[in-house]
Amino acid sequence: MTKTSKKCERAKLWRASIGLQAVDNLRVSSFLIETARKHIEGLISMDEVHKMIDEHYAQKRKQSKPD
Repeated sequence: MTKTSKKCERAKLWRASIGLQAVDNLRVSSFLIETARKHIEGLISMDEVHKMIDEHYAQKRKQSKPD
């Protein structure tokens, strides 16, 4: 598979994933869009995507906890 075809395949999968959210009237965050862009461009791996998302939501949970 060429670099271009890998990029196209990743973009196709991200569009489908984001589209499934839209079906339920859910909007994805700009964080997810930027993370997807980095993955599509081949700048980060899927493992890094998972790690970034996990860390992002762990931080959000930490910020939303009452003192």
